[in-house]
Amino acid sequence: MGQAMTGPLYIADTADARSLMLEGLTLLFHPASGMTHILAPPSPEILAALAEPGNAEAVLARLSTQFDFAPGEGAEALEARLAELESSGLVRRA
Repeated sequence: MGQAMTGPLYIADTADARSLMLEGLTLLFHPASGMTHILAPPSPEILAALAEPGNAEAVLARLSTQFDFAPGEGAEALEARLAELESSGLVRRA
């Protein structure tokens, strides 16, 4: 396996959140912010993968048990999604 990726550790901040699936989307009420977020895949899966802290490489490895990624695929897209989830308050740095 290649050189280990470094980077911040993230964790989902959704322990008290309530969710509802609706036509392929996830409606997630986040009590900490008082907001309801509308999430499309793979955001709900990323949040589930972040039940335990992990950096982007760890999250990608966790997601690879559900999804097929080509070698080297997905890291940049995942980092972009992590940044979006962090800015929305659903993910924080551990």
